[in-house]
Amino acid sequence: MAEPDGDRRAETLAAVSFGLATVAALALVVVFWRGGQPQAEGLLLGVVTGGLGVGIVLWARLATPQDDVTEERHLAGSTEEQVSALASDFGAGGAAFGRRRLLVGLLASAGAAFGAALVFPIRSLGPRPGKGFKRTAYGDGRVRLVTADGRPVLVDDLPLDGVVTVWPEGHTGDGDAPTLLIRTRPDQTLRPRPGRRDWTIEGVVAYSKLCTHVGCPVGLYQAAAGLLLCPCHQSTFDVLDGARPVFGPAARSLPQLPLGRNAQGELIALGDFSGPVGPGFWDRDR
Repeated sequence: MAEPDGDRRAETLAAVSFGLATVAALALVVVFWRGGQPQAEGLLLGVVTGGLGVGIVLWARLATPQDDVTEERHLAGSTEEQVSALASDFGAGGAAFGRRRLLVGLLASAGAAFGAALVFPIRSLGPRPGKGFKRTAYGDGRVRLVTADGRPVLVDDLPLDGVVTVWPEGHTGDGDAPTLLIRTRPDQTLRPRPGRRDWTIEGVVAYSKLCTHVGCPVGLYQAAAGLLLCPCHQSTFDVLDGARPVFGPAARSLPQLPLGRNAQGELIALGDFSGPVGPGFWDRDR
């Protein structure tokens, strides 16, 4: 039995669709390589996906049998005409199998070219942030705390209930490093977190100035209650209890900075913050 012309036509159209998708995917690679052009990228992406879709539909619906065929089986010998017809059918099936191997190859080529094109926009996302969000300039340890004009800070520079914004020396422009130094009252009891008993100096405690909600600067200090308030969305943090959030949308404490003092009596950071500064991000350990 000869292969229907409709099957051959469908396979030919599917092959053309796959070939067109391959060419469009390679052109998309070239467009990305030369710096990109939104209109051309959109057009080529449409041709790639459309060619793949049309080719797969044509192949699935027109080039493969769709009807159920049943035949009674009975013992019978084969005539010479039946043997000859069977041999003819095997030959036609072999030709169709060869064409379908070509279709598989074209489909694989289109998929590979499309995958290569997708590498470019993926690469444009940039490198993984790694530890960039988890480490600040304080991470080197024993870094002097300085004001915006670069002046080192002594404990005696801080009055009771005083709040001063400081940075690590040499990094006053770093957006992740602003730190609040707060000198609490003698009658206020700090309740340090485990492992942080020696992180304060004479009632002076240091926290990141970046709110853990959306990163606004925290700076309103209610000295009598020992509370820090973020003016953006009213998140409130308990300074005496590890800057734990007690009101508002913030769900994480302000990271604390371990404080020390050098031979000149200047305040220094003994290490980095207790956790990532600012709002939560995708790679933060929980």
